[in-house]
Amino acid sequence: MLTWLRELSDWVWQDRLWFPAGLGWADLKDRDGLVFAKGSDLWVIFPIAVCFLIIRQIFERTVAVKLASLLRVREKPRVRAAPNTTLEFYFCNASKFPSQSSVEELTKQSGCSVRQVQRWFRRRRNQERPSQIKKFREASWRFTFYLLAFIAGLGALIDKPWFYDMEEMWNGFPTLPLLPSQYWYYMIELGFYISLLFSVATDVKRKDFKEQIVHHVATILLISFSWLVNYIRAGTLIMLVHDASDYLLESAKMFNYAEWRKTCNYIFILFAAVFILTRLVILPFWILHTTWVYPLTIYPPFFGFYFFNGLLLVLQCLHIFWAVLILRMAIKFLPGNVRIHKPKHSLNPKPQLNLQLLFLGSKHIKTLTSHINQKIKQSIL
Repeated sequence: MLTWLRELSDWVWQDRLWFPAGLGWADLKDRDGLVFAKGSDLWVIFPIAVCFLIIRQIFERTVAVKLASLLRVREKPRVRAAPNTTLEFYFCNASKFPSQSSVEELTKQSGCSVRQVQRWFRRRRNQERPSQIKKFREASWRFTFYLLAFIAGLGALIDKPWFYDMEEMWNGFPTLPLLPSQYWYYMIELGFYISLLFSVATDVKRKDFKEQIVHHVATILLISFSWLVNYIRAGTLIMLVHDASDYLLESAKMFNYAEWRKTCNYIFILFAAVFILTRLVILPFWILHTTWVYPLTIYPPFFGFYFFNGLLLVLQCLHIFWAVLILRMAIKFLPGNVRIHKPKHSLNPKPQLNLQLLFLGSKHIKTLTSHINQKIKQSIL
């Protein structure tokens, strides 16, 4: 068994798969005071991920809570469902959204009316919705990390030649010496994304939950692979491009949870502009072009070349998917398109009255007027 695993490992990591012809792992051995990236270095990301989980708990319970109080993040009161063993058992073990036939069956078992059962399930589902405070704490944690990561990455790359000339990413490949700033940038980014996978079960689940998981896994594979085969210059640029817009999104979420609507809208529009610039322009037309087209002018194609660019294409497809959603939201947030939502119980029933009079017969007018008067009394009380 061990012999078979050793043979499989030797086949997977053979030089001709991951490097251009004539180059291999032997070229990445430390020599003459030069240090190169090694696969064994990646073990440190797991204790770093655990440290991130601990730091996150401390941050969310101290800094994030105080920040939420400062921005006056309020939790809307929720009506709790009355204790009911029968309905609770069905809710936890069968379905949170019972069908009409199931509702009728539950009315017989619980002794409640159909309306009471439906109301109970609606309130019980509402109880499980994550609170505004929890959402704010998560967003503030990610905002803090992405902002610090972007500043640190910019500081580590601003004086490097490949920051300005993308072709310098391949100058001397694969014997590119490892710098301390690159080492820590890689390990911290990888540790953070590993911590996100560890905490995915307890974090707020969003509509793009599956896409986020694919994004995290593809990012971890991409960063790890670029480290193993010494694509570290390209890897640092790709990480910087991703961090450039993420902190803006998280800050927009924070202001949204604090109900600072105008501030949230303006930040989101700025985020949309930076996202499109970095991920739909800079990444594909500068970085991806340099990793896909330029190397072919130096080396013949090899498996590692296709594997690396394949992961980049997966990320790029996700960027296009998110860009469509972001643009739709950004258009709604533009100053001329912001809609003012009226409260449900408005004291001015005329718009609703005019629409309904258009479709209802004269015999329903008296009933409708009585219904509106009742709603007005409820809203006043």
